[in-house]
Amino acid sequence: MKFSRRAIISGGIKAGAALPFAACAGSLAASVFSPVAQARQADSSDTALVEVPYYDKLDNKMIQCKICPKKCRVGDTERGFCGNKENHGGTYYTLAYGHPCSANVDPIEKKPLFHYLPGTKALSISEAGCNFDCKFCQNWQISQVRPEQVRGYDLTPDALAGYAVRSGSESIAYTYGEPVVFYKYMYDCAVAGRREGVRSVMISNGYINPEPMRALCKVLDAVKIDYKAHTEEYYAKTCLGHLEPVKNTLILLKDVGIWFELVYLLVPTLNGEPGEIREMADWLMENVGPDVPLHFSRFHPTYKLKNLQPTPLSMLETARNICMEHGMNYVYIGNVPGHPAESTYCPKCGNVVIGRYGYRITKNNLKDGRCASCGNSIPGVWK
Repeated sequence: MKFSRRAIISGGIKAGAALPFAACAGSLAASVFSPVAQARQADSSDTALVEVPYYDKLDNKMIQCKICPKKCRVGDTERGFCGNKENHGGTYYTLAYGHPCSANVDPIEKKPLFHYLPGTKALSISEAGCNFDCKFCQNWQISQVRPEQVRGYDLTPDALAGYAVRSGSESIAYTYGEPVVFYKYMYDCAVAGRREGVRSVMISNGYINPEPMRALCKVLDAVKIDYKAHTEEYYAKTCLGHLEPVKNTLILLKDVGIWFELVYLLVPTLNGEPGEIREMADWLMENVGPDVPLHFSRFHPTYKLKNLQPTPLSMLETARNICMEHGMNYVYIGNVPGHPAESTYCPKCGNVVIGRYGYRITKNNLKDGRCASCGNSIPGVWK
């Protein structure tokens, strides 16, 4: 007896293979969608196949994906590293288009984006899969599973844009998992959002090839890149990726002129040595300049790194001091609510421009993109 892929997936879910939907960060069950409209819950057996952009067709029904630097060569009926795209007879399809497995309305500060529409909300979504396997991933229930292992909702790009408007969200954020692996859905949602006056931000590891990134920048309004470390060894061993393509993405974002910010998760014993931080600061100053915000984020044990301790506060403060001594103007400390380095300071007069406590804005001393105290221009997207 032959079984269709649909039947196999359906059977797997009924047998308990799927993760509970509530395990996904920001589950739809507790989000804005319930009072706005009843989105139909659907398992991945209902997923419509949508062809992936940026791939080459090879001999013998092989394909080579060109969205990210892994450039996976995928045989017929097989999948690439990310697990959410499949080769069907020489045509490459995404398996989760229009079926985000996780969504919630978040403060934009949670992304974190500190120089982009402070105090506004972002309708945040994700589909399953990732092109990395970071040992410290806090959303591994999303990033390290396949679409058929989680439940999703039917949300076309137009429907998602409509929900963003009704929720009062200024932006749609592609986050939680890795949006590069659901590139087509992200792009189409960003286009639909613009028609409704809703902006889009990508929260990413930056592991993407230049051509798709340039195309994406035309429909995005801001980008946050998780800069994992400043060594190839860390990327290779801890994330299963490479450093150089991420550097190239940062340079591209600077050249294109789109607003972007960086997050550096400081993991004790692995990526926080002062020498490495100095080298990174030198590189950032030379290649992206002093005004790109850099967030040093505190690590908490999770996923495959439960054996390590949380990042000592002194390690975070040392890293911040090094970067500021190298001339970087906006260096933050994250995951330490109440720390003074959560706030934005004017590099000219030193006064607080935007005060923060966790994800909450406590003070806004910004006037038309300038420090209200001295008139100094503060780079960012403010309105």
